[in-house]
Amino acid sequence: MKIGIDLGGSHIAIGVVNSKGRIIEKVEKRILNNEKREIEKTIENYIFEHISELMKKYNITQIGIAIPGTIIKNTIVKSVNLGIENYNIVKKLSKKIKLPIKIRNDAKCAALAENKYGCLKNYKRSIFITLGTGIGGAVIINNKLLDTGELPGCEFGHMVIEKDGLLCKCGKFGCWEKYASMKTFKDNLRKELGYDEKTSSQELLNIIRTTKENEKNYKAINKIIEKYIENLSIGISNLVNIFEPEVIGIGGSFVYFEDVLLEKLKAKLEEKDMLFNQRKEMKLKTAILENDAGIIGATI
Repeated sequence: MKIGIDLGGSHIAIGVVNSKGRIIEKVEKRILNNEKREIEKTIENYIFEHISELMKKYNITQIGIAIPGTIIKNTIVKSVNLGIENYNIVKKLSKKIKLPIKIRNDAKCAALAENKYGCLKNYKRSIFITLGTGIGGAVIINNKLLDTGELPGCEFGHMVIEKDGLLCKCGKFGCWEKYASMKTFKDNLRKELGYDEKTSSQELLNIIRTTKENEKNYKAINKIIEKYIENLSIGISNLVNIFEPEVIGIGGSFVYFEDVLLEKLKAKLEEKDMLFNQRKEMKLKTAILENDAGIIGATI
């Protein structure tokens, strides 16, 4: 068996994965704001604590870690959503964990998992997009990740869609993820409705689903949804025009909002002025493995 670890911008999840790509045990925690001040220590302590317990229970042969940002060999060169630079996580963990450890960009891990076990498995050319704290992505051709050489590439979230736009954590202005991440969508909803950050995603989803019963909230929420779909579709249409995939898979917390966002996104992308090569149908699939895709993909 293998252990997959998913490091997100706001969470850590650790799972034991069997040979069929199924998680048989999982632990996870939310990374609090005060813990982000010493993020490397937070990550290491949580991993050491739980890996040692899992290794007592299972015959673990390898550990894989899915990480947002630029990964080169054993080092996190840059992860803007974790606030980490030039961090050799494998070297640090290997001091206490005597097993092979490999690391890879989290969106690529999720894409590999969905390609092998989930929504992309019946296609040869696909794009996978993760919508969460930021936006990540991957291109898969004939069951292989697009080879971009020494640098990992596919940083979809940092394509510029608004010249001189909002400042991104990466240092550029107008990055796609500043307009179309799920964090942005949920933050905009909270602000418009007068809620603070303690309002959960599930609570926001329930509000959207019942909004037609409240005329005042309906107009405000609908305006935010339409703007979000517009910004999301700009980035996706750029990717379609470049790669012409058979299908686009979408993961991250977007999957939990599928019933209120997916059909609107599909309809927008099918408008005649969105794509260079017009399609009768835009194939959009949400991740079957949901937020477990990163854990499973880290072990592939």
